[in-house]
Amino acid sequence: MINMKERIYLDNAATTKLNPEVLAAMMPYLTDYFGNPSSIYSYGRETRMAIEQARKSVAKSVQAHPSEIFFTSGGTESSNTAILSAIRDLGCKRIVSSKIEHHATLHTIQHYHTQGLVELSYVALLSDGHIDLNDLETILSQSKEKCLVTLMHGNNEIGNLLNLKAVAALCEKYGAIFHSDTVQTLGHYPINLKELNIHFITGASHKFHGPKGVGMLYVNQSIKIQPFLHGGAQERNMRSGTENVYGIVGFAKALELAERNYEIDRPNIYSLKKYLQQQLLSHIDGVSFNGDVVDGLYTVLSVNFPLTDKSEMLLFNLDINHICASGGSACSSGADVGSHVIAALYPPEKANFVTVRFSFSKHNTTAEIDQVVSLLKTMI
Repeated sequence: MINMKERIYLDNAATTKLNPEVLAAMMPYLTDYFGNPSSIYSYGRETRMAIEQARKSVAKSVQAHPSEIFFTSGGTESSNTAILSAIRDLGCKRIVSSKIEHHATLHTIQHYHTQGLVELSYVALLSDGHIDLNDLETILSQSKEKCLVTLMHGNNEIGNLLNLKAVAALCEKYGAIFHSDTVQTLGHYPINLKELNIHFITGASHKFHGPKGVGMLYVNQSIKIQPFLHGGAQERNMRSGTENVYGIVGFAKALELAERNYEIDRPNIYSLKKYLQQQLLSHIDGVSFNGDVVDGLYTVLSVNFPLTDKSEMLLFNLDINHICASGGSACSSGADVGSHVIAALYPPEKANFVTVRFSFSKHNTTAEIDQVVSLLKTMI
């Protein structure tokens, strides 16, 4: 068995290590406080109180009202809920998105388009992978149908950040509903929903050192939507099913800690990203980078390595040497079918490289990066 201490984990955009303080906050709800939150006796009231305290805590972090926060199983369920609600309940007949969204969004909007429920428009991308806001305005201004704009805040593969205020202003101008997948940015950037005209955002705690299997959906109080799951009255009749109490407690604690430590963690993690970029440029010929490296996610560096007989097996060889990185998004398990994000940015004839996404957390070190670069020099 591999000694966990031997591993170098550089895939934090896929998931992060659970914070011990988060685990400590969760443990009582795995042991002593085991009541069903829907029960009226003391065991149930204890867990109900924990959920509502968590809701208040999360709402405070994003400058929302507690009634606007709903807990889910993760970012995928949250995005599915937002998209279906916009179509079914809010009258959206056209969806405007991009070809570099997470599959939780892309596959969902394609499904409803195939069902004939909505028209689908993809906004143009600039050469660096940013959304072309002029094209977005053109699409919105010319659409005769009510639109849902669904664009992610932080791209999980190349790290580009969306200008939420600019997109929200366009949506307000043209009467569109705005949903943003903020899974990669919640817990990593301050989000003030009082300053944004946005209808839905999503989050997942395992991206900021919380537990897996729990997420959040923000629904602006100006809109009314129907439940996504039926069969009970949980989450104020918005999501049926017994609540994941310990997960919800962990979500709130992880977000609280992320917010508290943001000013310390962000510059430290960004320095690791810059250090890896500089070391790669110094030691590997022909290396290049995807997306907005300077102003993108401080946690993500997407690297193109020259295509050679050796580099074709790069991810496999990194894994053999106990280095965890990704060829793109790790949210779709199974065979590597290539990155749809990279495919959207480069025509096939120019994609003569192997892409690796390195993503960082507060647990990484420059010594680890030195080891990775030293190994990569032998692999390329």
